[in-house]
Amino acid sequence: MAFTTPAGWLHAFRVYAHPRVLGMLPLGFSAGLPLLLVLGTLSFWLREAGIDRSTIGHLSWIGLAYGFKWLWSPLVDRLSLPLLTRLLGRRRAWLLLSQIVIAIALVGLASTDPARHLTYTVYFALAVAFASATQDIALDAYRIEAAAPRLQGAMAATYQAGYRVAMIVASAGVLWIAAALDPSETTYEHAPWRAAYLAMAACMAVGILTTLAVREPGPPATQLVTENERHARQAIAHWHLNVHLARLLAWLYGAMIAPFRDFIVRHGRQALVILALIALYRISDVVMGVMSNPFYVDMGYTKDEVATVSKVYGVLMTIIGAALGGVLTARIGIMRTLFLGAVLSAATNLLFVWLSGRGHDVAGLVFTVSADNLSAGIASSAFIAYLSSLTNSAYSATQYALFSSIMLLLPKFIAGFSGAFVDAYGYASFFTGTALIGMPVLLLVWLAGRGEFGDRHASGPERD
Repeated sequence: MAFTTPAGWLHAFRVYAHPRVLGMLPLGFSAGLPLLLVLGTLSFWLREAGIDRSTIGHLSWIGLAYGFKWLWSPLVDRLSLPLLTRLLGRRRAWLLLSQIVIAIALVGLASTDPARHLTYTVYFALAVAFASATQDIALDAYRIEAAAPRLQGAMAATYQAGYRVAMIVASAGVLWIAAALDPSETTYEHAPWRAAYLAMAACMAVGILTTLAVREPGPPATQLVTENERHARQAIAHWHLNVHLARLLAWLYGAMIAPFRDFIVRHGRQALVILALIALYRISDVVMGVMSNPFYVDMGYTKDEVATVSKVYGVLMTIIGAALGGVLTARIGIMRTLFLGAVLSAATNLLFVWLSGRGHDVAGLVFTVSADNLSAGIASSAFIAYLSSLTNSAYSATQYALFSSIMLLLPKFIAGFSGAFVDAYGYASFFTGTALIGMPVLLLVWLAGRGEFGDRHASGPERD
């Protein structure tokens, strides 16, 4: 359907009133809360505690837990949890377990002082990251299974809104609490950070209560899974194995091999282009993001200034961008919106080059953060909708986990060297480099969606 009038645009925004779409708001909050607590906000804490930039850059590899979540996603996709699955259903059971572990690990993280026991801080941060990645696996499967394809753009945007609100809490909220309890901005104290992280552990109650309240989505398509396991059993039968071992091998094939084989079979040679696009699409933002908080500290911005401008105002701009991205996806198609998001994401990184030459300039910070976060919101909504369109509902958790893992692996690996690069070449060269590495993405978007660029309303394959 083409929207050619203001009324058409208004109709496009009405999709956000759908109950399933609204339900993604608190669940997105639950997903977004842990991320910065072990990445961006933690880097601010570490820098204030006197940890050097190179170490902070290397510790960003904690985020690789999100990049390897495809390894255990088949378990989340197929394995039932004792008692919890019977009471809540498969998706909600895994959501609840991961949310409880996140809350406990955040309490442990709050109790450690990186200035004295950095190793313990890393251990608890890893526990938060792994539990958070597990929550993402279950939540992505829930989102894909809970709504029809036509709602996925709005589901992604609403998820992003909740996610970004959580990022305000996990960044600005933490900084405000720490600043309010900090007796001096010139000296480091652990107690303010401990109180702030304990408050974040309590905020996980939002996710826990929502998981208990929402309905389990309908069962995913199982016919393909059953057929694959049956074929696997028939093939394994020729090996004359123990019946229990044969069943286990057939289950492992259906859980771990069949989802990846299904993707390759459906897309053929085009699968390589799609995987390359997924691997590189967010590289500019991910690599740049690791050094953004150390950059603010080194430019002389206070915790209150960073909290207000970057962590509140900037995140609100991301929410606006996400909503706009959802509407653009419905109006002009996923691939065109992906292309626009890629252009904006790379271009706005150059604003940080400009900002690095201005020193302590709050007005410049507002302008730079606004443009950067608006473009990030547009790109994120389109990208989530694109990844959702690629999944087969029979393997939603495993395939989406594979896609989102590929999205993070290379960017997170490169980001680990960001601190050393800044030490060697400075912030201006670093931000310029993050913009340049986003350029190949434009070609990949065009290659992946050549047919869809010819159809301005194409938005991916339909699913029942």
